[in-house]
Amino acid sequence: MAETHTMKYMPGFGNDFETEALPNALPQGMNSPQKCEYGLYAEQLSGTAFTAPRGQNERSWCYRIRPSVKHTGKFQKIGMPYWKSAPCIDEDIISLGQYRWDPIPYSEHETNFISGMRTITTAGDVNTQVGMATHIYIATKSMVNEYFYSADSEILVVPQEGRLRFATELGIIDIEPKEIAILPRGLVYRVEVLEGPARGFVCENYGQKFDLPNRGPIGANCLANPRDFKTPVAAFEDKDVASKVTVKWCGQFHETMINHSPLDVVAWHGNYAPCKYDLRTFSPVGSILFDHPDPSIFTVLTAPSGIEGTANIDFVLFRERWMVAENTFRPPWYHKNIMSELMGNIYGVYDAKPDGFIPGGISLHNMMLPHGPDAPAFEHASNDKLIAEKLDNTMSFMFETRFPQHLTPFSALEAPLQSTYQNCWDAIEKKFDGTPGTK
Repeated sequence: MAETHTMKYMPGFGNDFETEALPNALPQGMNSPQKCEYGLYAEQLSGTAFTAPRGQNERSWCYRIRPSVKHTGKFQKIGMPYWKSAPCIDEDIISLGQYRWDPIPYSEHETNFISGMRTITTAGDVNTQVGMATHIYIATKSMVNEYFYSADSEILVVPQEGRLRFATELGIIDIEPKEIAILPRGLVYRVEVLEGPARGFVCENYGQKFDLPNRGPIGANCLANPRDFKTPVAAFEDKDVASKVTVKWCGQFHETMINHSPLDVVAWHGNYAPCKYDLRTFSPVGSILFDHPDPSIFTVLTAPSGIEGTANIDFVLFRERWMVAENTFRPPWYHKNIMSELMGNIYGVYDAKPDGFIPGGISLHNMMLPHGPDAPAFEHASNDKLIAEKLDNTMSFMFETRFPQHLTPFSALEAPLQSTYQNCWDAIEKKFDGTPGTK
């Protein structure tokens, strides 16, 4: 049978979907018939505990050419020296500080999405399924008859250059800059470079999966709307060819050889599935009179922790928007907080750091370390005429977590770290003179 690649998507976040690549492949009214159509096998993929509350319970039923037990053989442990998992703490590396990096350069050797992963920070503990890791991917070639899944984590992909295709068990997702993809824990996929070279950011989520934030007084609309998330329709491969499957499990990597493609799900239904989202559909909400709100107002996705209101991870987006607040310092103000903030620049200029934080660049401000606008940004925002102004041609984001983010040997010793980054605050002057009314 020929491969089927149907580039269509179903709208909605966390919906219960059903889709089939062949007519009548999907059973109706039951999950596990005694015999499935086309000689398929029924198999459940569970993303939560069986007894998780109904609103949080996630699983999908798959009707596939072979059951997943045929998609792995004997495992062989392999090295993946640049992909690290928490805890990854080196006594000789100082993670305390404010850090910024230029874009990670492409390797002299060809790399795919997996071999080109470069870990920047880790936080928490992959073995207890709390915390996260942040990475940069450098992909110059497609995976051919190679497949991957992470037993450790849900993976959020944020492209910065190039276009990728994720051929997954549950369908095909194409993404490019200004879009993101969410790949569930345990999902098998192959990554192809449609336009390269390709570079981007990855957030590896060890904890509870990403959800949409509660809007509170905002109400039913704005921020990221559920209808703008797109889940792929069923597409399968019936391909008998020597293939390699790489598995990430408890921070270690293993590979196994099989004689066919594992992307053989002909039909599926459920609510545990990959999806994509166009960041240009994010509707910002902000101040329309005075004061800059907390950056949490820009949250696209949140992965909760056991503490209400305190995230394991927040994915926060700073995109084009209007600035209209009166008598207000409009950029993000100086602050320190309990969250550790890693930022990435997708394109354009970030208003609080107009110099040095370039597209593809990264910055890290760890928990309880002060940060804020550099001196030129402060002077400009303090003295500029406050007219209604469009903050245009800008898209940056933040992966923030309640855990401290530790630098890896790569990010501390090999990546293009800006050694003079902290100097951006040197020109900030003492303005206090004790005279009432002085501003």
